Amino acid sequence: MAQRFAPIQDRLVERLGPYAGERWLDVATGTGAVAIRAAAAGAEVTGVDIAPEMLDGARAKAPDIQFDLGDVQALPYEDGSFEVVSSCLGFIFAPDHRATARELARVCSGRLGFTAWEPHRELSELYTSFGLDAPEGRHPFEWGRPEHIDELLGPAFELDIDREVWFLEGKDGADLWDLWSRSAPPFRAMVAGLEGAKRAKLRDAYIEFCERYREGDEVRFPRPYLLVTGPKR
Repeated sequence: MAQRFAPIQDRLVERLGPYAGERWLDVATGTGAVAIRAAAAGAEVTGVDIAPEMLDGARAKAPDIQFDLGDVQALPYEDGSFEVVSSCLGFIFAPDHRATARELARVCSGRLGFTAWEPHRELSELYTSFGLDAPEGRHPFEWGRPEHIDELLGPAFELDIDREVWFLEGKDGADLWDLWSRSAPPFRAMVAGLEGAKRAKLRDAYIEFCERYREGDEVRFPRPYLLVTGPKR
C-alpha cells in the first residue's frame, strides 16, 4: 500500500518543503515512506508508530533514520521538539482526536502537514449495512471534515485545507478487495471479526460497488482526501 499511496506522500512532502537540517517528526510513519522522502531532502527525521512490525519494515528500508515506538495520543517527546510534524493517512486512526490534536500542537514548533480521507457516504453505508463501524472512539473520517480540523487544530495552527483525489486502481473489483483486505491494516482489522458467510457477502458487495467505477480494462475508484498544511500560530 505504501507504493500505491506514493502520489499522496509526494504531495505532502512537496507542500511541506523540507530543507537541510530541520527537525522533522513523521507521526504514524508506518514503513517510513514520508520519513524517507523528508530525509532525502536533508531533514533530520524521526518516525514514530504504534505498531512494532511496521517499524521493523521502516528500519529495514532506512537504517539511518530514527524510528521510535510511540502513541500519537501521548508522544514521547519534549514540547516543541520538531520544526515539522507530518502524517500521511496515519494519526487519523487514533481514537482520541482531542488528545491527538493536543500532542501534535505540543511537539511542533513550526509547521504541520497531514492527509485525511474525506467521508464517503456510499462506502460508509455499505459497511454499516454489514454491522461494521469505525474502530473504537471517534470515526477516522471525521478528520476529513474541515470544520472538525478547524475545531481541534485551528487554535494552534494557521491551516490551508485543499481537496485532492487519489485513485485505487486494479483490473477488477476482486483485485481491489484482495489488495485492501490484505494490505490496508485498518480495513483488515474492521472485517477481521466477520464470520465466513457474512464476510463472503461483504466481499461480493464491495466488488459490485467497485465495478461501478470501471474504465475500460480497469477499475479506478476515486478516493477524495484533504491535504492540510500550515504554520504554528
